[in-house]
Amino acid sequence: MKQIHSQPDSGIFDRRRFCAVTGLAALGTLAVSRANAETVAPTENASIARTGNGEWTYDVVSSWGQLPAGKAFGGTHGAIATDKAGQVYVSTQSETGILVYGPDGTFKKTIASQYPEVHSMFYAQEGSEEYLYTTVQKGTPKENWLFVKMKTDGTVVQKITAPPEAGFKTPNEWRLTAAVPGPDRSIFIANGYGDSRIFRFDKNGEYRTSIGGKGTTEGLFDCSHGLAVDTRYDQPLLLVCDRENRRLCHFDFDGKFVRTITQHLRRPCQVSFHGDYALVSELEGRVTILDRDNTPVAFLGDNPQKAQWANYQLQPGDISPAFFSAAHGCHIDPQANIYVSDWNHIGRVTKLARVA
Repeated sequence: MKQIHSQPDSGIFDRRRFCAVTGLAALGTLAVSRANAETVAPTENASIARTGNGEWTYDVVSSWGQLPAGKAFGGTHGAIATDKAGQVYVSTQSETGILVYGPDGTFKKTIASQYPEVHSMFYAQEGSEEYLYTTVQKGTPKENWLFVKMKTDGTVVQKITAPPEAGFKTPNEWRLTAAVPGPDRSIFIANGYGDSRIFRFDKNGEYRTSIGGKGTTEGLFDCSHGLAVDTRYDQPLLLVCDRENRRLCHFDFDGKFVRTITQHLRRPCQVSFHGDYALVSELEGRVTILDRDNTPVAFLGDNPQKAQWANYQLQPGDISPAFFSAAHGCHIDPQANIYVSDWNHIGRVTKLARVA
């Protein structure tokens, strides 16, 4: 591949510019429990919770994403995506599978109910077809820990399980966390909860090679949790959320390490892009927006209560609406609306609308 023009050292993480969250009380999250939220700070409109800074200031949308009576949301150890029509897909840890909402937050249907724990989703349009590249932790009684490519109506078109050619001998070695297609439709799958290697398959699902492995030096990972296709530069790059090393890394699609682009994050889980900006969900109670130099330009939902960071057992109503407890899934849509799912045993999803 051609030489990559990577970004200068100014991309290394620092905190020199930006402030913490401001906001007001109102429960703006989707959850089964809707207890009254703690007041964050008074403003002119006591019905709005606000977070962010500068042009990245957001209001929590309190009316978004309600479920029909009697339908349980389930845990949210998953991801969020949108399709070309603006429908929003939210994966859960329950028999609801993947929830589908209209752009206005109206619940429409569920898909993939046979896979009650989809951990990651990547939307891709291939020709006239739309697909979700997903990783499944819990599926049918005979199928767990697998990659599933499905149409946006839930129709399964491809599955990949642990490749024996990569040395897997027991089921618990293959504990995948993310998957994305490469520019040639090859498939990259991260074994983040296993040995942290990233595996490349061709578009037909044939195993080709592996990248990295467990470690702390550059080019290795300690939980390769999230994958994304970064198109902000001269050529597409594979972005890896190296969660427990608290950094983001670039690889080319031949599997060569390029560089570490950001460090000292709070356990990055997933990344979504909006033009030259990257949205990063962090398990320790925050979402960060990075510019093209991978310097932070905003912090959203920065939770001052460290006891709530990465706390799966919290009641959603105990979390102030403009804060996150364990930001896991994240997505920014073409209108710069932001969706975040906290890692939570009951389920908590927040929509943020950009303030004009």
